[in-house]
Amino acid sequence: MADLDAVEARIWALLDPYRDELEDATIYGMPSLRWPGSGSHDYFAAVKRSAHKVSLYAIAVDTWPETLEGSSEELRSRRTGKATFSFPSLDEDLASELEKFLGRLYQPYREHHASRPNS
Repeated sequence: MADLDAVEARIWALLDPYRDELEDATIYGMPSLRWPGSGSHDYFAAVKRSAHKVSLYAIAVDTWPETLEGSSEELRSRRTGKATFSFPSLDEDLASELEKFLGRLYQPYREHHASRPNS
C-alpha cells in the first residue's frame, strides 16, 4: 500500500513554487491555492486525501485543456474527472510529469489573472 502521507506531501511540494503569487484558500473544505482576490471556484489547485488516494483538483484544465498535450498516458490515466487527477501512489517519473503539467497549466492561468484589472 502506498504511503499517502508521502503522496500528499509530494503534491504540495510540487505546488510550492506557485505560493509566491497565489493565496491559500479553501473550496468545499479542501485546501486550495488561488489567485489573490479571485472567487472560490477560480482556484489553481486543491488537494484532498481519501482512504485510498490523494486527489488533485486542477479546475483550470477545463479552460486550458491543451496544457495536457504532451503528457504521458500515465498522467492522463490519473484524470478521473473533469478536473480531478487521482494518485494512489506517486513515483518520481509521474511526479516529474505532474510538475511539468502544472507549469504548463499555471502559465495561462497566471496570464489570465495578471492581465485583469485590480489583479
